[in-house]
Amino acid sequence: MASIKEKVPTKSLEASRKFTHMRGAQQYASKHGFLVVAPDTAQVSIMIGSIVSLLMISVDVVILKWKTNYRLFSYVTKELPSLVAANFKVESDKAGIMGHRYEAIFEDYVYIMGGHGALICALKNPGQYKSVSAFAPICNPVNCPWGVKAFSGYLGEGNKDAWKDYDACELAKKYNGPPLEIMVDQGKADNFLTQGQLLPDNLVSACAEGGVPIIMRMQEGYDHSYYFMATFMADHFDHHAKFLKA
Repeated sequence: MASIKEKVPTKSLEASRKFTHMRGAQQYASKHGFLVVAPDTAQVSIMIGSIVSLLMISVDVVILKWKTNYRLFSYVTKELPSLVAANFKVESDKAGIMGHRYEAIFEDYVYIMGGHGALICALKNPGQYKSVSAFAPICNPVNCPWGVKAFSGYLGEGNKDAWKDYDACELAKKYNGPPLEIMVDQGKADNFLTQGQLLPDNLVSACAEGGVPIIMRMQEGYDHSYYFMATFMADHFDHHAKFLKA
């Protein structure tokens, strides 16, 4: 990991601890001088149960029986950055976020989380993150089976306006904040892509409508595996470095 003798940028990665162990993130963090923050959000699904893996859906639940305990969006965007700033030497104004399956955030220190979560954390908080990237994210949950099932359970079946507040495509269409360039890698052999769960083309169209720059890289022959991430992880750290070290 990067030295913390001096203040460094933070990179938040929405994912479990396996993210850093299995994808070689440490070497790239060291190269760029980033602190990587990888919250183990997997514990949330164990505590309260889930309709769909909670790691994929970074929301503040409004349904009464889960409302008190499941506020992952607020945890990642408010509570966690405060804890990091209070305990480590970081440049809190230089943060980035990245994700795959789980979710992530980058700064002069870095957080790790899921692709969908990384996108909405950046788009819903203009200026909080200088950079954002994702591997194979759920891009348009209001229009895919996973998203409809999760949002119905967590935000209310008839509360469609609340769904849009946590949908990357809807947020990109109305984004009004500092320049933010999104980078996404998507494997063409990803079975979730062919099942209509990820919908990357919708995100490209939404970004065009909202004037949000996006780099969408469709990678031939790659699926949704650890090897996919390991292959292109260095590119994502380089992407974040462009903005966090500018």
